[in-house]
Amino acid sequence: MEDVDKYSGHAIEFVMNYGPKLIGAILVLFIGLKIVKIVSNTTKRVMNARGMDASLIPFLSGIVNMLLKTLLMISVMSMIGIEMTSFVALLGAAGLAVGMALSGTLQNFAGGVMILIFKPYKSGDFIEAQGYMGVVSHIDIFNTILMTVDNKKIILPNGPLSTSSLTNYSAEATRRVDFSFGIGYGDDIDQARDVIMQEIGKLPQILRDVKGKEPMVVVGELGDSSVNLTTRVWVNSADYWDVNFAMLEGVKKAFDKNNISIPFPQTDVHLFQEK
Repeated sequence: MEDVDKYSGHAIEFVMNYGPKLIGAILVLFIGLKIVKIVSNTTKRVMNARGMDASLIPFLSGIVNMLLKTLLMISVMSMIGIEMTSFVALLGAAGLAVGMALSGTLQNFAGGVMILIFKPYKSGDFIEAQGYMGVVSHIDIFNTILMTVDNKKIILPNGPLSTSSLTNYSAEATRRVDFSFGIGYGDDIDQARDVIMQEIGKLPQILRDVKGKEPMVVVGELGDSSVNLTTRVWVNSADYWDVNFAMLEGVKKAFDKNNISIPFPQTDVHLFQEK
């Protein structure tokens, strides 16, 4: 009977000591989970409103959700008297070890997040980076996939892409195409200029009526063996290569037709017969 009274007393004491803490912890857990859900949903709405990449939104909102739930669980366990100092220290040490082991992967992950947030390029853009040129097929959280002009797939890690320089040829709607056409010193400059302008007029892709982007043909250099006519035209970015190839071929044929010479390096070999 004494044992029953003893255990009953301990039970009553336990309930009196830990009952309010347990009820408070359950209440905090319930309210905390509701708040975490609200914060996660709000985070998703904010990222959607800012036009963030669709593949990044669930990932980042998941990280926010997991982090908030972890902090909530630590707080709840502390309320019911569980010592969390050692647990937090162990969790920090484990996180450090994992971070060191996955340093390269984490760098690529951070780079992917930065690329998807700030968007230095997007899917469909033609870029040059890390010694490669191609169209961005898609952007993963760790890598960017390029398709080269000869249909090769290039996988570039996002870490170096986010910290090094790159050229985005599709960032602007228009691009300038530069040429340098050499003619002989004995040829008529005005005639050559007229011929080039005629070839420019044959290509509808070349912009003519945009202020500050009119076609230009000027003497750019008096070279060792040629007068070099610098030619600049503006086109929509998608028409760059079509205009580049068409102008080179058209000007060459037009120069030949109008007897305008294109100087090229020549070597004179003199043979002497020894007596």
